[in-house]
Amino acid sequence: MAARIDHTVTSGTFSLDGQTWHVDNNVWVIGDDDECVVIDAPHDVETILGVVGGRRVVAVLATHAHDDHVRAAPALASETRSRVLLHPDDRVLWDLVHPDVAPQGMVRDGETVEVAGTTLRILHTPGHSPGACCVYAPELGVVFTGDTLFAGGPGATGRSYSDFGTIIESIRTKLLTLPPETVVHTGHGDSTTIGAEAPHLDEWIARGH
Repeated sequence: MAARIDHTVTSGTFSLDGQTWHVDNNVWVIGDDDECVVIDAPHDVETILGVVGGRRVVAVLATHAHDDHVRAAPALASETRSRVLLHPDDRVLWDLVHPDVAPQGMVRDGETVEVAGTTLRILHTPGHSPGACCVYAPELGVVFTGDTLFAGGPGATGRSYSDFGTIIESIRTKLLTLPPETVVHTGHGDSTTIGAEAPHLDEWIARGH
C-alpha cells in the first residue's frame, strides 16, 4: 500500500518577541495503516493522536521550532514512544519553548526519513528561522514547507532569528527547483504548487516580504 497523507488543523497561539497571535496550524501525517510520520505538533496532542490512530509513529518532524509548531511535540513523542527531530540551528528557538526537554534527534540538509515505503528528504531552508526545514516526498509529489513558503509568498521574516534575503535564497535554490507540479503543503492555510508560486519570485523580492 502506498503512503497516504492525512491532515488536520489545530488552533492556538504563536508568541515571539513579546507579542502573541492566534493561529491555525496544519498538521500533516504521512504513512500507511501501520506506521506514520507527523510533521509538526502545534497545540493539541489529542487532535493529532486522533489522526495517528493506532499506528506506530516513526518520528515527529519539526519544520522549525516556533512555539506554534512544537508546543505539543514532547507530549506527542512521549504518548507515541517516538522522537522529535529538529534541525540543530533551531535549538535556540526550541529552548525558548521547552528549556527542560531536548529534541531526541537532529536532522540536516539531505538526510532522509523512511516511512511506509516512502522517502522523506530534509531540505534545510533557513530564513523564517535559522533551522527551518521543508520535507520533500518525491514519490508522493509533495513538499511540506512549514512556514518557508505559502500560497502567495514567503513566510514572515520580521521577527527575531529571521532574514528575508536568506528565505528568498532558500526558496529559489531549494524549492523552486522542484518539479512545477509538486504540491506544496504549508504550515498554515491553503496548499499550492511550485508551478503556481515560481512566477512570482521577483514580485516577492520587490515588495520585500
